[in-house]
Amino acid sequence: MTGGGSPFDLSRTFVHLGRGSTATPLPDFEWSAGYVEAYRSRYAADAPEGRLVCVIAQGATWDGWERHPAGEELVYLLSGRVDVVQELDGAEQVVELRPGDAMINPANVWHTARVHEPGAALFVTPGEGTEHRPLG
Repeated sequence: MTGGGSPFDLSRTFVHLGRGSTATPLPDFEWSAGYVEAYRSRYAADAPEGRLVCVIAQGATWDGWERHPAGEELVYLLSGRVDVVQELDGAEQVVELRPGDAMINPANVWHTARVHEPGAALFVTPGEGTEHRPLG
């Protein structure tokens, strides 16, 4: 278990930021439906202020869109070259990111990513109510 100032890898141990300025490491986080549902249930009292902090490899263009009704999402590109595409007023807005660039996905705005050079990004995401849809 992580804690007490012990270092950890944010790409393998995600962190839940909750009410009362808490930060809880999640060393076993996985993107399965069951785990995500258990995570949401465990931290339901933090909604909608709760945030998931993670570093995720950006190896390929995303195969779908997502949006976060509960709030804005911070994206910080650590490495690679990625275009974040937002659907605003029925049109696509492309935000080009290079290492060290950050941007914000507004609440309830559909977005996806086109990966030009694989890398990694840091996300601070309000997960409550997140929705997904396929590209196209």
